[in-house]
Amino acid sequence: MGQRLSGGRSCLDVPGRLLPQPPPPPPPVRRKLALLFAMLCVWLYMFLYSCAGSCAAAPGLLLLGSGSRAAHDPPALVTAPDGTPPRLPFRAPPATPLASGKEMAEGPASPEEQSPEVPDSPSPISSFFSGSGSKQLPQAIIIGVKKGGTRALLEFLRVHPDVRAVGAEPHFFDRSYDKGLAWYRDLMPRTLDGQITMEKTPSYFVTREAPARISAMSKDTKLIVVVRDPVTRAISDYTQTLSKRPDIPTFESLTFKNRTTGLIDTSWSAIQIGIYAKHLEHWLRHFPIRQMLFVSGERLISDPAGELGRVQDFLGLKRIITDKHFYFNKTKGFPCLKKAEGSSRPHCLGKTKGRTHPEIDREVVRRLREFYRPFNLKFYQMTGHDFGWD
Repeated sequence: MGQRLSGGRSCLDVPGRLLPQPPPPPPPVRRKLALLFAMLCVWLYMFLYSCAGSCAAAPGLLLLGSGSRAAHDPPALVTAPDGTPPRLPFRAPPATPLASGKEMAEGPASPEEQSPEVPDSPSPISSFFSGSGSKQLPQAIIIGVKKGGTRALLEFLRVHPDVRAVGAEPHFFDRSYDKGLAWYRDLMPRTLDGQITMEKTPSYFVTREAPARISAMSKDTKLIVVVRDPVTRAISDYTQTLSKRPDIPTFESLTFKNRTTGLIDTSWSAIQIGIYAKHLEHWLRHFPIRQMLFVSGERLISDPAGELGRVQDFLGLKRIITDKHFYFNKTKGFPCLKKAEGSSRPHCLGKTKGRTHPEIDREVVRRLREFYRPFNLKFYQMTGHDFGWD
């Protein structure tokens, strides 16, 4: 084989240490770090996977009565989904001289009553997963009544994992019907199989066109009406307006067309809304009574778990919301959630709820009770439930 090395060895007899050596094994510390990193990646993947459904069902941190996400932001000029030009938010027509006194007493709409122009956006995690659900038209709607307890009911219901509801009041069937069902659907939150989509707009109950419009969307829609003693409701309505417009006339002067004769002015919405039997007649032309649930606003305060049990049964939901979810706040005089949706901390309704009512002349209150009594009795007969207001 030719060339020999000194000492009589061939070139093939080179010591092993001079040949290329395999890489040394990684130190134990590096192996442990690599294993820890792999475990962390697996844990993060499992966490995101398990959260995909729940994050899609939770619309984010919510403070009761204070609004939620962009749905409570002031309306903005945006282009509708169908490509129509931007629209201004709903504006009431200017008051005529004859009606200006009453319309001034109505006050501006609260933020939750304004028509939302921007639909809710899914959370970043739910957007990451393709199986984060889809937007559906509501299967249940809280249609009334204003100052009856609709906000409390909606926030209590949102604790249920199978309920998804838009935060702001869409006002689709009374103010924005011309925008179409596609626009309305886009306002709704995403839902998974087995979840119910809901919304609440209290003015629907007193809107003549709303029953036919909702029936045209779906005859199977379940309707919830939160009702309250109409006299107390009227005073609460006036109190809300007074907090925004301290210069409005007194409750007494707005109540009567003629104080001397005692004739009640039913054109004032604070009075007109409380004639529940009259409004219910319009709804019963399009929906059977079994498709409507009437919730007591008084019991929603004194026994929230009991009323929520009735609502869950009506919606076909498992009774998950119970006494353990509530505590009574003596300062506000309202029940509060021990854990609000999307939060681990307790929350009560916002400061705009539970305002102190002004002192109203007892004779005016007595006259109002006389006025409402026959309407209340008819309402009891129509619903099959005595609410005990008389």
